[in-house]
Amino acid sequence: MVGVSLFGSGRELLGQMGGLDAYAARGATFGIPLLHPWANRLGGFAYEAAGHAVALGAETPGLRIEEHGLPIHGLLSASKRWEVREVTDRTLVASLDFGADPALLAAFPYPHVLELRVEQSSSALTVTTTLTPTSDQPVPVSFGFHPYFTLPGVDRGHLILRTPAMSKLLLDDHDIPTGETVLVAPRHAPIGDEDLDTGYTDLGAEPAFTMAGGGHELTMRFLEGYTHLQLFTPPNRSVLAIEPMTAPTDALRSGTGLRTVTEPFRATFAVDLSEAS
Repeated sequence: MVGVSLFGSGRELLGQMGGLDAYAARGATFGIPLLHPWANRLGGFAYEAAGHAVALGAETPGLRIEEHGLPIHGLLSASKRWEVREVTDRTLVASLDFGADPALLAAFPYPHVLELRVEQSSSALTVTTTLTPTSDQPVPVSFGFHPYFTLPGVDRGHLILRTPAMSKLLLDDHDIPTGETVLVAPRHAPIGDEDLDTGYTDLGAEPAFTMAGGGHELTMRFLEGYTHLQLFTPPNRSVLAIEPMTAPTDALRSGTGLRTVTEPFRATFAVDLSEAS
């Protein structure tokens, strides 16, 4: 359940990075991967949430470590536990019973089922994730996606990024939010040589984030459930990750912006392609 290709106007719009083989072998993100049960980094190997204290370790199945030595991108990279429920020309539905795997529950002791519903039209892709608790135990919600987008033929110096006014999360030396924010103005400017790896909140009533160039615009819209945004540019690539997140980085440890649910929780984003205005 990773988005491996997305074409619009005859162009591949997903950054392929290391591709599917690298994703399966070592969790190297590409395309449109799900980050669950946490998005991006944790600030350490222990957390307390919803009545449980959890310690992660080298033996934790699916655990990935980033450049600072911290856990990153959750536990489901290249998971084989997905079961396809429905396939048509325009839709794909699959589910994963997290609570049926004792190893996963040891690292995230909150039984639940995930469902992904992917729908496509001639000009848009819509992805809905539903998290359904399967016991009386409340489930913390901190998942997200890491879509890599590109507009072929448009180099980084001419790739336009358009965003609304938002609050930027200030980070420590390990890229973990400090709890402080600063308001940033709307943006409509080329990415150029700027390196981005920053989180945002206060995204507005109808959050939408656009990259443009070569006569086309690709817009990521948060339709429901997503409260935070991460923007990331891999070094020296004309690729932009526009990441929908249900909580800020490290929310399982900090508790900041962390929601816990006992009923089904749904989050939806859409990707639109249009002619540039």
